Amino acid sequence: MATDNPLLSPSTLPYGLPDYGAIRPEHYLPAFEQAFDEHKAEVSRITVVRSMPTFENTMVPLEASGRLLGDVARTFYTVSSADATDEIQAIEEQLAPLMSAHQDSIQLDSALFWRIKTLHEQLDQLDLDAEQRYLVQRHFTEMSHAGAGLDDAAKQRLTELNRRLSTLTTQFEKNLLADTNDLAVVFDDAAELDGLSEGELSAAAQAATDRGLDGKWVVTLTLFTGHPYLSSLTDRSSRERLLAASCSRGSRGNDHDNRATLLEIVRLRAERAALLGYDSHAAYITSDETAGSPAAVHDLLRELAVPAARNAVREQRKLQAIVDAESAPFPIAAHDWAFYTEKVRAAEYDLDRAALRPWFEAERVLQDGVFRAATDLYGITFTERHDLHGYHPDTRVFEVHNADGSPLGLYVLDLYTRDTKRGGAWMNSIVLQSRLRGTAPIVVNNLNVPKPAAGRPTLLSLDEVTTLFHEFGHALHGLFATVTYPHFAGTNVFRDFVEFPSQVNEMWIYWPEILASYGRHIDTDEPLPADVVEKLHASEAFNQGFATSEYLAAAWLDQAWHSLSSAEAAADIDVAAFEAAALADIGLDNPAVPTRYSSTYFAHVFSGGYSAGYYSYIWSEVLDADTVEWFRENGGLRRENGDRFRDRLLGVGGSKDPLEAYRDFRGRDADIQPLLERRGLAD
Repeated sequence: MATDNPLLSPSTLPYGLPDYGAIRPEHYLPAFEQAFDEHKAEVSRITVVRSMPTFENTMVPLEASGRLLGDVARTFYTVSSADATDEIQAIEEQLAPLMSAHQDSIQLDSALFWRIKTLHEQLDQLDLDAEQRYLVQRHFTEMSHAGAGLDDAAKQRLTELNRRLSTLTTQFEKNLLADTNDLAVVFDDAAELDGLSEGELSAAAQAATDRGLDGKWVVTLTLFTGHPYLSSLTDRSSRERLLAASCSRGSRGNDHDNRATLLEIVRLRAERAALLGYDSHAAYITSDETAGSPAAVHDLLRELAVPAARNAVREQRKLQAIVDAESAPFPIAAHDWAFYTEKVRAAEYDLDRAALRPWFEAERVLQDGVFRAATDLYGITFTERHDLHGYHPDTRVFEVHNADGSPLGLYVLDLYTRDTKRGGAWMNSIVLQSRLRGTAPIVVNNLNVPKPAAGRPTLLSLDEVTTLFHEFGHALHGLFATVTYPHFAGTNVFRDFVEFPSQVNEMWIYWPEILASYGRHIDTDEPLPADVVEKLHASEAFNQGFATSEYLAAAWLDQAWHSLSSAEAAADIDVAAFEAAALADIGLDNPAVPTRYSSTYFAHVFSGGYSAGYYSYIWSEVLDADTVEWFRENGGLRRENGDRFRDRLLGVGGSKDPLEAYRDFRGRDADIQPLLERRGLAD
């Protein structure tokens, strides 16, 4: 009965927050089944209409349809990414092909496509506002892109491919989570972790206790290849163990090996692209992004790779010089890079980033840094709602209000790592804003900060501070987007544009009044010393050869896999050999500078939404760096600047071509020069 399943009745909580306390795993599949049926019935009522298509009898009911399914799906996938117990994982595996089949049944519906195509052909004769016009354009483009114009036989094969791919990508994520947990490095002696702070040791001891390993220390792995602790650990063998564990994920020949899975994903994506009329999956993906083609992406990556690799070699020589001066020199290896980089940083800038943690207590960073910057720039305020609860005890819920006191939405923060949470950091929506549906947004930020023992403060690294500001930029995008139609809600923009607002929000980390507010010592309340701030600014381009190279290497691997034709992808491919050849091709095959993600744990592209799109971070950074210049030229942290950025860019969501929105905000197209200067590539 619907009354027995909280997912099948509208939530009575503020803003429609799901009542996670009442939802049990066994509620999900029945709710999905009913939501599938309801959505199909809603679309059927559109397509059986005998009268000719109009915006009112086609687009409006289409946008109103699928509300239950969207609510159930966002509720479930929020949990499956952040608290994936064995039971939730089993549901996700069962659900993946069902969700794929349902999406295809809508996107490939011939009768629905005919109605939208008819409207698209008559677009210039219709009396539509800008958002309505763009809605017709996007639905037509997306359905065409999905294969709605194919014949029945091709659609059948396309559906089979999509269903199998949904299963494979889910399996990839499951394998990665299991292997990441299995490979957490256990240390028997605290001396092996010399160099870590008291808080970091506390987190490692707590992680061991949580696994039933009292008296030991466990260091869990991050999603990317490197690990923050590599910069601090003085024991070279400990560093080597940690990096080796990270690099071996998904390629150990055990039950969690991802090589066969990713190869099948690559093959099926290439076959699907060919079926849809494209030379490769990369050509298929970029055709409906701002980049337009793989060639444009490849040109940018190659242009940046040459100076990045050159700068990395220069940096490596400096590291090697320090090692050569030691009593027992050795060739710099990947697991040494971060440690000796900090020595160079200390020598050149008199700066020890690891020692900055006491100035970055998590609660103060959140309240007096992240929230304050948003308040100063946009006028919004945050109130913690202790009466509202998320999907896990670690989640915190904040109500957000506009400057005039009107309600804006809810912000949920899930800060800490756990074995049931996938790696990395992300933002997602639980409820989408829509005037048509009368809904306000609920957005979530997830990070993976190690949780210290009870009673100990959470001290963030500078990288974790950056991640929190970055993900909150996504959250602001999701909160501010104000649209009529849910298709455009939140961060529903092109993949190679979506990272732009989040990267812009990082600029406030070092903004003087913001840093002075949150960067205060946990014991003394002293602000971060002015000379340290100056050194941080002076060292912003430091180690950018390494940072840019490791990122570009991953972006190139993504392009290499997804630029294969169907025939090439069907060949017998050795994963390690393919990676080596691809990195050599772009000149990023320096063993001391490993790719940010190797294929077997590259979740962004083999289980997330970034396939053939990992380039989007650097693509968006062109816009980001140019926007930072605009803010600086116009006085920085001022309400009028925030209002312009909110109204002309964040607030439009996906209801406008993103580059048109950028031109409306900036007054011109973006210039690449600020990016080159930021990353030390201008020469």
